[in-house]
This record gives sequence, C-alpha cells and structure tokens, in this order.
Amino acid sequence: MSAWEEYKKKLGTTRPWDILSANSERATDELANDRLKTCENCDSLIKLTKQCKECGCFMVLKVKLKQATCPLGKW
Repeated sequence: MSAWEEYKKKLGTTRPWDILSANSERATDELANDRLKTCENCDSLIKLTKQCKECGCFMVLKVKLKQATCPLGKW
C-alpha cells in the first residue's frame, strides 16, 4: 500500500477540510469533549499541536465532526 493510500485509510470517511463545510454534521459538545479527552490520553497525540501522529489531523477540530473516527478505533 502506498503512503497516500495508507494516509487515506487512516483518515476514515472524513477529511480535514470537512470542518469548513456548513453541510458537515457536527458532534455535540459533550461528544467532542469526550473524544478530545480520549485523544489527550493517547500516545499518538502530539501534545503541543494537538495533532494525531496516525492520521495527521488536528484533533481539536476533528472531534467536532460527527462522522469522524479515530484511526486507532478509540472512539
């Protein structure tokens, strides 16, 4: 599998730019906060930028997308 294919697989069905779309369904604040807490306790999170080492997403944004998933299956 190419690096690009592997990256797309880790992203799941959402894309980083989905947060900019008014049509993207948003998670509730409670769900987003729970997801972010899970990420904050994960070794794959770059603490300084809140970026996931697995998918490359900025998690403070990704957790707000209802359809988003963790590439490690943690949420």
